[in-house]
Amino acid sequence: MTETTIPRPDTAWFDEARFGLFLHWGLYALPARHEWVQTRERLSAEHYERYREHFDPDRFDPRAWAKQARAAGFRYAVLTTKHHDGFCLWDSALTDFTSTHTPAGRDLVAEFVEAFRAEGLRIGFYHSLIDWHHPDFTVDGIHPRREDAEALAANADRDWSRYRDYLHGQVRELLTGYGPIDYLFFDFSYSQGIEGLPGKGAADWGSEELVEMIRGLQPEILINDRLELPGDVTTPEQYQPVVTPVGPDGDPLRWEACQTLNGSWGYDRDNLDYKSPELLLRMLVDSVSKNGNMLLNIGPTARGTIDPRAIERLDVLADWFALHERAIRGCGPSEFSSPTDVRYTQRGDRLYVHVFAWPFVHLHLPGLGGRVRYAQLLSDGSEVPFQVHRPEHDLPNQHTQPKGLGPDTVTLHLPIGEPDTPIPVIEIFLEPGTTGATTA
Repeated sequence: MTETTIPRPDTAWFDEARFGLFLHWGLYALPARHEWVQTRERLSAEHYERYREHFDPDRFDPRAWAKQARAAGFRYAVLTTKHHDGFCLWDSALTDFTSTHTPAGRDLVAEFVEAFRAEGLRIGFYHSLIDWHHPDFTVDGIHPRREDAEALAANADRDWSRYRDYLHGQVRELLTGYGPIDYLFFDFSYSQGIEGLPGKGAADWGSEELVEMIRGLQPEILINDRLELPGDVTTPEQYQPVVTPVGPDGDPLRWEACQTLNGSWGYDRDNLDYKSPELLLRMLVDSVSKNGNMLLNIGPTARGTIDPRAIERLDVLADWFALHERAIRGCGPSEFSSPTDVRYTQRGDRLYVHVFAWPFVHLHLPGLGGRVRYAQLLSDGSEVPFQVHRPEHDLPNQHTQPKGLGPDTVTLHLPIGEPDTPIPVIEIFLEPGTTGATTA
């Protein structure tokens, strides 16, 4: 199968949603020292087994998760069905290294899907291509046993084809056991190798055959770009793109910024490097202004709860979205260039001015002369007066008017007091027929 024969699904829901929730949850929530704890600390399989023996998320309430997610502005959610340690949150017939073979004794994927679907959120599955638990997964530069000479020597006796069949078989289980799935987030290829050891890429995973199977089972599913094949969504991680990502042909890509609350994906008890709610919202707005989404991660605890520090931020997001949702949902970039410390999002004839640094009285918007019909603070619907700058206004004896502005600059007259919200937004109603913007 070639790239040109891969059918492309409808992406309208993804472009409309703009904000997704990532959930990294698994055995690594018990040590609570980062989701890569097994390989970071070179933990043996025997040591890691203790976490399966004690995995009992007795306070897991997926309905509460789903309600919190929807209130906070998320419209799709992606759950880690299996991370690199190989532990599965569903009742896989291909292994007993699953949540059903722990004190939990439950298919947690099934409960997640039911609860989040009931709240009207789109369903995504994260699935690691890597599996440090499977006996035929060859030891490489990120494997917990990469410094174990005996384990490296045993690679010769491992049958990679068995692992590839296992990978494909588990994906088939996920796509035939839970109804329509909207998004499949694979992680990750590293064919260039790591630490001097061979890596794994598209040929190793059987990526083309895997995609063909996926499209056959669920033609409308979106697939990310980490199979070492072009995907429906490209996924920059832990940084904000400076410009809209483009492909080899220079065409813009559909994308989402994958971000954490504190630098860790799984629950990391002692990591206190939390982003402020304002910074999280700035990152979201920045993504939408460049025609992208943001996939924001939370790592639930071993008992199945959302950490209070995460809930605190979700509550602020919920308050902001209650007033400003239409500045994000279904919006995209604007044809107009925004000034410093401002980001524009736009949908049709509505331009949203997200103010990152509240100015004194005047906010100057170049190039909008003759295009603004009305302006208001989105938080309370109060009018924002404006005027259009003309060069003849730059008279030496006018001491109380801004000068030196470009032609057709619109000046908004803002209140001195900044609105009590993390990111104030001004909604501008554009004059009909004055915009040629193409937005999502």
